[in-house]
Amino acid sequence: MIKAYAKSDIGKVREINQDSYYISDSIDEVQIYMLADGMGGYNGGEIASNLAIQSAKNYIENNFNDIEKEKDSIIQLLASSIEYANMVVYEKSKENKELEGMGTTLEICLIYNNKVYIGHVGDSRVYRIRKQFMRKLTQDHSYVQKLVKDGKITQEQAIHHPQKNMLMKALGCNAFVEPDVMVKGFLKEDILVICSDGLSNLLSQDEIFASAKNNIELAPKELVEKANLKGGYDNITVVIIKNI
Repeated sequence: MIKAYAKSDIGKVREINQDSYYISDSIDEVQIYMLADGMGGYNGGEIASNLAIQSAKNYIENNFNDIEKEKDSIIQLLASSIEYANMVVYEKSKENKELEGMGTTLEICLIYNNKVYIGHVGDSRVYRIRKQFMRKLTQDHSYVQKLVKDGKITQEQAIHHPQKNMLMKALGCNAFVEPDVMVKGFLKEDILVICSDGLSNLLSQDEIFASAKNNIELAPKELVEKANLKGGYDNITVVIIKNI
């Protein structure tokens, strides 16, 4: 059985919450959990994140019954759902001058048969907690992460880098996007944490682990409060999922 809890908050500085999330009904055959962190002036970011989640969700639900229920087919379905969502957001941005340049990150966790299929674009994150260990499963599509990967700066320097929020890849900004798609085990007692950078920029991995491991029901609210206490410079969203 899967249990999931979430919280989204505007934070202390922003005038609008451009984050969106979606949690599957626990009785659905295929469990889908999503988080998107939008960007763009006016209402662009809010529209982009909402649209990305709705489009990807509809695509998965409309096509899931028609595919083979095996690894490669589900991975392909997830990739296609993100490419479809990208096209929808991109087309929408072309319709209205005020929405020009809008985009969003997108994290999808599709849980089926004790596995989690993860689709990822941007710098929101997916972590998995197993026993006493928490691991980041996604790689940020950011300029700073590229600098770390290329050995130009250390992971520690990346935390306070001035160009930390510069994305190398986002959904809806170009006609095509290439998402990262992967599959991981999701065993009994495993916990997934999906969060926007409004949380991961302010709290360490150890702090996120401590709250999520302690109580999944209370953790989203607790984590949002902690991020706000540290400044709440961005919208903060967290989704926590446990395989009970």
